[in-house]
Amino acid sequence: MSKFRSSTMLRKLVNNSYRAIDEGAYETEKYPSKTHQSMGLELAIMSCPHAPIIAEIKFASPSKGVIISGDVNKASQIGITMISAGAVGLSVLTQPFLFNGSIKFLYAVRKVSTVPVLMKDIIVSEVQIDAAKSLGADYILLIKTVFDQHMAEGSLEKFAEYAIKKGVRVILEVHTEVEFKEILTLNKNLHAIIGINNRNLETLDVDIRNAETLLTNNHKGDNIVVAESGIVKPDDIIRLRNAGADAFLVGTSVMETDAVASKLHDLFLSV
Repeated sequence: MSKFRSSTMLRKLVNNSYRAIDEGAYETEKYPSKTHQSMGLELAIMSCPHAPIIAEIKFASPSKGVIISGDVNKASQIGITMISAGAVGLSVLTQPFLFNGSIKFLYAVRKVSTVPVLMKDIIVSEVQIDAAKSLGADYILLIKTVFDQHMAEGSLEKFAEYAIKKGVRVILEVHTEVEFKEILTLNKNLHAIIGINNRNLETLDVDIRNAETLLTNNHKGDNIVVAESGIVKPDDIIRLRNAGADAFLVGTSVMETDAVASKLHDLFLSV
């Protein structure tokens, strides 16, 4: 596997994925394979009577450190609460380093979830996609920057097609206007959901104006676009919805509260 020695945050995140693979973090032999009919987000997003939120279960992040202590039972309980509150999907962090994630959390959430589940990770290898499939994930996230900088073991197109053939759907994540324009062209063949991350992966700074600007300046066509990161209050969703975002991935601001359902209900009321 290729290793990267740069000190930038993105390269650190990528190196952590390779380290996790090397240490067996994505080995699924002890988990019975989860076979279920793949669940899509598209219809749920477009038919949602309130703000369509993909709620994220994460116990730590590079920018925040530890948010709350986590275990399998807590991941399941939080997932159930998020679904009961009205989340259209769940995102589960599986990266062990800096995010305190684990595939055991994904497996536990999949067992109790009645909505689509995203395996949220820095995907650099088909090993991780195989794990996503085995554990019952409906979606994986592919970060365009990682592939553009040749940090993964293949191309974005190769990984997307590999996942789709295995029955795992894809969210293609972009950060810049150049990436967004390129993914709009690429997605004519892949028909994936597009995510716009408001977090700069080099500095970790967050600004919701990023997705707002990209959507305002570019015609998204028939693509479903999810705005990610930095969504804290109903006004954030209103701004992003007015710019053209179809759904919203919300993690930290929900995980930081003791009242997960109430926080989600507040955000739902924005639409």
